[in-house]
Amino acid sequence: MKTSWKHVKELSREDMSGRIARFSELRGSDGGLPDSSLPECERTLYAVIGFQPPKSKNKALTSPVGANASAMPAISIAEGFNLGYCKAKPGKGPLMHNHNTNETFIPMTGTWRCEWNEGAEKLSVDLEAYDVISFPPGVARRFMNVTKAAPDEEHLLMFVIGGNQPKAEFTLAAMERCKAWEAQAIQRKPKIKKKPPSA
Repeated sequence: MKTSWKHVKELSREDMSGRIARFSELRGSDGGLPDSSLPECERTLYAVIGFQPPKSKNKALTSPVGANASAMPAISIAEGFNLGYCKAKPGKGPLMHNHNTNETFIPMTGTWRCEWNEGAEKLSVDLEAYDVISFPPGVARRFMNVTKAAPDEEHLLMFVIGGNQPKAEFTLAAMERCKAWEAQAIQRKPKIKKKPPSA
């Protein structure tokens, strides 16, 4: 029998310890997303609360923090929302993508540009620390660190995403950029010359 949330319960310090995330102890990931290898997309993602990966074989459909970070959330719960951080240098951020639930961005340090729509319809706004933007489901969006001072310094953006198992899907243009980068990587790969057989 389920108990009502109105029934106040008591938790021990030990019970609450699994619901505490110390920023200094977070483990981040710079991989696990279709755009992770692109130079303009270099970033570290931290899954703080939630982010159970969706079940899909579609390469464009993934957890918002990618396969790597979603496997190691600091607080592994599913209670209707997910929270994480992105750390990136100026000029870096993900490619255009969308979510099946709400996504809200809150810069913690630096200046971050939030863009939405693609092509001729693309719009953007620059946010400073503690400003907030909230994207509804189904709207293509991206963010990028645009801090002008200290070009080699990483800054931090918090994101809150609704749902228990949110899905992120990269746009067709974003996936084309990923495929082009993969094709260039194959061309850049040095060819190994075979040694002639010794006599």
